[in-house]
Amino acid sequence: MIKNSFISVIPQEDKKRKRGGSVEFQVFNFTNKIRILTSHLELHRKDYSSQRGLRKILGKRQRLLAYLSKKNRVRYKELIGQLDIREPKTR
Repeated sequence: MIKNSFISVIPQEDKKRKRGGSVEFQVFNFTNKIRILTSHLELHRKDYSSQRGLRKILGKRQRLLAYLSKKNRVRYKELIGQLDIREPKTR
């Protein structure tokens, strides 16, 4: 399991100010949880509870990214680049 491989995208000053409510911080936390669950599911393929949790977190992150994309396209592009996330497909 990868517990200590968190991405340090959010600067230290922001962590001190407790920016837990910002969209970027929430997407950052969801991305870390997704990476941890993905590595867990590589070992435990039949852990269906974790699969369900992963799908729920993916949906939450997708909704937050859609919101950020509508509100501020520049911040959205920066966040996508920093976290190395693919841009979702449009229908």
